Amino acid sequence: MLRNSASLSRLLIKERQSLIRFAQRIVGSATAAEDVTQNLWLRIQRVEDYPPIINKRAYLFRLVSHLSIDHLRALQRHDKLFQSGEVHPELGDGQPDAERQLLDKEQLVRLGEAVEQLPLRCRQVFQLIKVDELTISATATRLGISQDMVRKHIRHALKHCHQYLRDSEE
Repeated sequence: MLRNSASLSRLLIKERQSLIRFAQRIVGSATAAEDVTQNLWLRIQRVEDYPPIINKRAYLFRLVSHLSIDHLRALQRHDKLFQSGEVHPELGDGQPDAERQLLDKEQLVRLGEAVEQLPLRCRQVFQLIKVDELTISATATRLGISQDMVRKHIRHALKHCHQYLRDSEE
């Protein structure tokens, strides 16, 4: 049995032109429709296997619709922000200053120290949830533990890390 993401990827390839035309009707541009379709491919790579998707074609078209609307909303926000053509001085260049970068690096080192102090299973859960960005159910399945146990481990890890960072600042 094909995984959801694999079967959706195959269907995307088969229905690509139809999906692009559908997106183009919403976003009004062939280039933007191509972007939306590319984002669709990225999105379906993260689709989980459970529950199985019954009508995959309808699912793809619904996703394209949502992604197209999101694209339009992002354009509207961008246009609203930059309609005058001038960049507001309070926006800055988005880069933190050198001092902030140094402080962030130091805090990241301390966070790594805190994580290293965690028990092995707790550290594994923290890694899977916070670094690898797995869901609680996917983490539980991968580690062969219950979802409640995953939640307990992540609560413990977060509490420990917050306390360690707080103590190291004092």
